[in-house]
Amino acid sequence: MRSRYTAFVVGDTAHLVRTWHPSTRPRTLTIEPDLDWRRLVILDVVGGGPWDDTGEVEFVAHYVADGVRGRLHERSRFVREGGWLYVDGF
Repeated sequence: MRSRYTAFVVGDTAHLVRTWHPSTRPRTLTIEPDLDWRRLVILDVVGGGPWDDTGEVEFVAHYVADGVRGRLHERSRFVREGGWLYVDGF
């Protein structure tokens, strides 16, 4: 989760694509250049341990866009398939 947040911060679309499950990965990925990501707060984690094949992370990512503060609140689902892959968020 933290590596994907960092990828959004620095604009590393290759990492985002590489860590996105093929079943839900978009064909193209554009990172919004006007978002200035400020911090990530992890609220909850379910699973995702050394013996788990799935996990969920609830987080709030804070940003500034055009001088206005915003936040993205999501619960992301991940699966372990040769590494952790993002499936979707709600």
